[in-house]
Amino acid sequence: MAQPSKLGAIVGAKCPRCRKGDVFTHSAFNLTKFDKMYEQCPVCGFHYEVEVGFFWGAMYVSYGFSVAIVLLVGILLYYLANDPPTWVYVTVVAVVVLLFTPVLFRYARILMLHFFGGVDYDPGYNKR
Repeated sequence: MAQPSKLGAIVGAKCPRCRKGDVFTHSAFNLTKFDKMYEQCPVCGFHYEVEVGFFWGAMYVSYGFSVAIVLLVGILLYYLANDPPTWVYVTVVAVVVLLFTPVLFRYARILMLHFFGGVDYDPGYNKR
């Protein structure tokens, strides 16, 4: 069986150690529980919050995502909507960021886990 890729584990919101266990308990489309995480991986037992306050750093990742959205939407509006009034920029950016909030939240945490969690993939934990 082929080893799960790091990119596949990130996109699928899987554990960085075994790349099999889910990080979040519910779908991103469940707007009341999109932020609920398992305390530890249901497959390998890796404790997701590797230190107290670990996910505070995810705010910076989320901020970077939001800046990218503001720039992208701004450029698209400028060229596709013929530079509309400022209120249109503000409204459209606000709506897009709000719509993507569950995804931004989740992937900020996933990227924190995979790149700053201090754990590498270990096929020995990949039993299921």
